[in-house]
Amino acid sequence: MRAKYIYRDFISVDDALNFNRENVRENYREYVNAAAVQLLGLLDFDKHFVKAKGTKVYDEDGREYIDFLGGYGALNLGHNNEYVLEGMKKAIGLPNILQASIYNFAGALAKNLSILTGGKLKRTFFANSGAEAVEGALKVAKIASGKSKIAYCQNSFHGKSMGALSVTGREKYQKPFKPLVPDCYPVLYGDDKALDDLLKTGGFAAFIVEPIQGEGGINVPPHGYLKKVRDICDKHGIYLIVDEIQTGFGRTGYMFAYQADEIIPDIVCFAKSIGGGIMPIGGYIAKEDIWKKAYGTIDKAFLHTSTFGGNTLACAAGIATIEYLVEYSLDKQAMEKGEYLITKLLELKAKYPVIKDVRGRGLMIGLEFEEPKGILNKITVGKLSELSKEYFASLVAGKLMNEYGIITAYTLNNPNVIRLEPPLIVEFEELDKIVYALDDIFEKNSGFLSLGLDSGKQVIKSIFKK
Repeated sequence: MRAKYIYRDFISVDDALNFNRENVRENYREYVNAAAVQLLGLLDFDKHFVKAKGTKVYDEDGREYIDFLGGYGALNLGHNNEYVLEGMKKAIGLPNILQASIYNFAGALAKNLSILTGGKLKRTFFANSGAEAVEGALKVAKIASGKSKIAYCQNSFHGKSMGALSVTGREKYQKPFKPLVPDCYPVLYGDDKALDDLLKTGGFAAFIVEPIQGEGGINVPPHGYLKKVRDICDKHGIYLIVDEIQTGFGRTGYMFAYQADEIIPDIVCFAKSIGGGIMPIGGYIAKEDIWKKAYGTIDKAFLHTSTFGGNTLACAAGIATIEYLVEYSLDKQAMEKGEYLITKLLELKAKYPVIKDVRGRGLMIGLEFEEPKGILNKITVGKLSELSKEYFASLVAGKLMNEYGIITAYTLNNPNVIRLEPPLIVEFEELDKIVYALDDIFEKNSGFLSLGLDSGKQVIKSIFKK
C-alpha cells in the first residue's frame, strides 16, 4: 500500500506532454538545476517550446522561432528530419543492445564513415557523445604509441569529462576539478612553431586540435595551419587527433573541416550531427595501423567499450543522416549560404563599430563585440568593459529571441561572441531575417550600456550583484 501511495505521484509521459511553462520551471528548478532556471529566466530564455520542425520551433503560445543555434552544431539536418526518423523506424524490432553478438548496423555505419573520410581512416569506435569520443581517441593514441603526454590548444573545448577536460583550454572549467589527468600540455592555437617547440621535449602520444575552435569563439586558424601541424606531427612521430565534433558533417562547407587543408589525420573525433539531431551518437575513426597496435589482439579487443555505443537505433540514425547529407549536398549548401551570410554580416561590421569581428567558415560563424572604451569605462574602473565581455552577447541573444524570434547563444570560452550555427537546410530568406534583426538592434542600441538598459533594469541589477 505504501509503495502504491508513493508511485501515484509519478509523472507520466502524458502528464509531461501537458505541462505548461510554469510546470517545466518548477520541476527543473526543484529536481535538475535551480541556478540554470534563474540564469535563463533573467533574459526570458526559459521558454516552453512544444513543437519543432526543420529550422523552426514553436512555444506554447504558438509563436514561431528560427533556430540559429542548431544544437551547437548537432542539428545540421534540422529538427525532426523525416528521412532520419523513417530510417530509424525500419530498425525498430531488431535487437538494439546485445553485447553477446556484433551489430550489423554498426559495421555498416563504420564502413560508410570510412568511405566518407576518403578511405584512409578505417576503424571506428562508437560511443554516445563528443566527450566520450575524445576520451576514446586519447586512450587509443596512448596505448598505440606507448607514450603518455598529450598536447592541446589554449582556448580549446573538447568536453567536460575528466580526460576531455584535461585537454580543454579554459581555466574556468578545469580549476574546480584539479588535479586532472597528468601529462597534458597547452600550446597557442594557430602557432605551428610553438607546437614544434613543445613536441621537441619528447614523450608525446598525440596532439588534439579543432580545425576551427567552436567554443573558443569560432576561431579560424591561419591558412595552411593544419598542413603544417600534420608535418610537425610526422616529424616528431606523434598522432594527430582532429576534433570534428562541432565542425563535422558539412557544417563548414566541407564534409569534414580538415579537408580544407587537404590532410589526413590519424584519428578523427565525431558526434553531434551524425545522429541527425535525434539520437545521441559519437565516436572516433582511426587509421588501421593505430587500431591494430592498440586493440588488434584478442586480449586487448575489449579494453575500451561502451554499453550503448554502436546500438542499432543510433547507427540507423547515423546511416540515414549521412545519406541525407550526401543526397542534398548539404556541405556545398553550407559553403554557399555561409559565404552569403558572412558578406552581409561584414556589411553590418562596417556600419556599426560595436561589431569587432565577423569570422567563420560555412555555417559556423561568430560575431565578436567590442568592449566599451572611454570616460564611462574609466569611471567604473574597467567594470563596464569587464561586464560587457561577459554579458553583451547574452543581451544581444536575448533581444534576438524575445523581439525577433531568433534563437542563438554565445560561445562558452568567449561569452563576448554570438554563434550562428543554423541547420544546413536554412533558407536564404531566413539568413536575411537575422541580418535585418541585428541591423535593427544596433541601429537602436549603440553599446552594452544602452542595450542593457533597454533589456530591462532587472537584468542589469542582477549582473551588478554578481
